[in-house]
Amino acid sequence: MSSSAPPVLPVSNAPPPSASGGAVAGSEAPASTPALRSFINNISDYLRHGLEQRRPWSELVDRTAFTKPESFSEATLRVRKNYSYFRINYYAIVSVILAVSLLTNPFSLILLIGLLGSWTFLYLFRPADRPLVLLGRTFSDFETLALLSALTVFVVFLTSVGSVLVSALMLGVAVVCLHGAFRVPEDLFLDEQDNSQATGFLSFLRGPAAVAAAAVPSVTARV
Repeated sequence: MSSSAPPVLPVSNAPPPSASGGAVAGSEAPASTPALRSFINNISDYLRHGLEQRRPWSELVDRTAFTKPESFSEATLRVRKNYSYFRINYYAIVSVILAVSLLTNPFSLILLIGLLGSWTFLYLFRPADRPLVLLGRTFSDFETLALLSALTVFVVFLTSVGSVLVSALMLGVAVVCLHGAFRVPEDLFLDEQDNSQATGFLSFLRGPAAVAAAAVPSVTARV
């Protein structure tokens, strides 16, 4: 009696993943992470550079340099000169007042952080080829921009966030103006270089903005 050979089953071996496939998978990683990291690093660098240009606090609070201005025009002139000299110190004072106001209003602070986070992760640093999907619905760039704009109007004007920010800024400006009006600037050394750097501290807005523009599409291109 002859025995038949067992049937041969076809065997298929899966091909190993190619290097190109790994490259494609790696390219799908969110491009917003390095852009956001670079944005934050630039802000930190420019803030550090700006704070290095601050004047000594002992000059700011020198009691012997405070006198009452004789006229409104003299007070205005003092404010202009003191602002040119103590510019960074004044920015720090206003920032501290703003931070204290937000910390004493935790609800407003949470709303503001949520609003900034929404703009950052849902629009500014979101890849242009990935539409926003919420609750199973896909939103276009224009719809995302309209939604975030409506959210901004609601948070700023219909909650306590707007009043907290405005009151803190007004208090900070009042403190700066009072100090500038009563601080005699005759002992301060001002030159053309200091006046030309009047916006040097705020120049950090240009550096991160350039990085963000290079990393993500512009708002005009999105709309």
